[in-house]
Amino acid sequence: MLVSVAVTVVVVAWGGAAGGSLSSASSGALNWITSSFGWLYLLSALGILVFLVGLALSPYGRLRLGRDEDRPQFRTRSWIAMILSAVMGIGLISYGVAEPVSHLAAPPHGLADPMTRDAAVTAMQFSFFDWGLHAWGIFAVMGLAMAWSTYRKGRPSLVSALLRPILGRRVDGWVGGGIDVFAVFATLFGTTTSLGLGALQINAGLGSLFGVPVSTAVQVIVIAVVTLLFTVSAVSGVAKGIRYLSETAMGLAGLLLVFIVVVGPSIYLANLLVQSLGRYASQFFAMSLITPADGDLAFMQWWTYFMLAWWLSWAAFVGVFLARISRGRTIREFVLGVLVVPSVVFFVWFTAFGGTAMHLDLTRGAGIAAAAAQDANSAFFLTLDQFPLATVTSTLAIVLVVLFFVSGADANTYVLAMLTTRGSERPPTWCLVLWGVLTGAAAVALLLAGGLQALQNMAIVSSAPFLLIVLAATAAFWKDLRSEQLVRT
Repeated sequence: MLVSVAVTVVVVAWGGAAGGSLSSASSGALNWITSSFGWLYLLSALGILVFLVGLALSPYGRLRLGRDEDRPQFRTRSWIAMILSAVMGIGLISYGVAEPVSHLAAPPHGLADPMTRDAAVTAMQFSFFDWGLHAWGIFAVMGLAMAWSTYRKGRPSLVSALLRPILGRRVDGWVGGGIDVFAVFATLFGTTTSLGLGALQINAGLGSLFGVPVSTAVQVIVIAVVTLLFTVSAVSGVAKGIRYLSETAMGLAGLLLVFIVVVGPSIYLANLLVQSLGRYASQFFAMSLITPADGDLAFMQWWTYFMLAWWLSWAAFVGVFLARISRGRTIREFVLGVLVVPSVVFFVWFTAFGGTAMHLDLTRGAGIAAAAAQDANSAFFLTLDQFPLATVTSTLAIVLVVLFFVSGADANTYVLAMLTTRGSERPPTWCLVLWGVLTGAAAVALLLAGGLQALQNMAIVSSAPFLLIVLAATAAFWKDLRSEQLVRT
């Protein structure tokens, strides 16, 4: 634990005292990682998906994450709500409009002419790629491995414990300790990226509604207030704090979704969803393996590589969290619940809000894409401004961001405390408070070091070594499964 805290404090101090230096260092590391190993991100994500689908369809899919007699602790509705809200809920608001309209104005890889109906379909296709199966596949494989290791094999809830089938007793020494430090570092800065984005989004919403200045000072205040909220929530535990926050957030998100479908261009959205899904499915493998061979590295860094790296940096946190809430479910049920259901929800949400914004730009010249190019955080609120009850819906959106912000950081704080107390499922209060404060401080440090760019750079850099750990954990999980099958037959 001391090493993890020390590394975090050093980075926080670096960002606060010499933000320009931290930003420069992270940018240099980013360029080297993405230009040299970006292809590995793509191959790994696709390979994990193939592995999960095969696993769910195989006889192994009937095995339970725990003892044979174990049954789920949470009802399916609560389970899905916690997965969506605590894992990636903040992205529904931060990127639900900003990414599609950005791709509308500058279609990925020049695959369509800007600001055309074909560009709208391409925009949704690549938004589905960033927020769909590839992301949830990374989460699912780590969640499966962690749940199996913890509840079937009786190992501690540590990332290093996942690798015992491969590394043996070495996970008990400095090798295992190093793996857990990498896990903490990746988790902290992956989630810090989300906290920074949440602060930017809340600031944009307050500016739209009440004229609050969009500034780093306001964003720091937002982070401080929300840090207090999620730390208090984390202390209350998973069954209370995270569960109630998640269910409330998803209920409010459902109301906002129904509103935009009713008042928005419903027929256009239905057609867009079907056509985009068709193109996403038909070009799935080609899209999964696009590399910047033709010099499109900037797009890959800002979108594809960043998104994959972001999901990888969340893998330890999400794996531990998913394992904690999924004990007693079968492997097949877990894969369907974590891989398919959230992907469908994100597809529908992005189509409803992103599709509405693109329709407004294409038919009314609303200028949402142009505004997003200047400040991506304004896009969601500009879209709501085009319809009745804009003040009410914008207020609801801000509340949603806060709830997603708190529930995600709440879960993150709980997992960081678990990882640094030898996998304890009931970390001490002082440890939860410590990681809550450090998470908020890290978000502030990265904002001071360069805002959104610094947040994205650090997410990619911190995820790079963890990619190898995810792949090793996948191989170790498969080795565990094969041993189980041999014992059972």
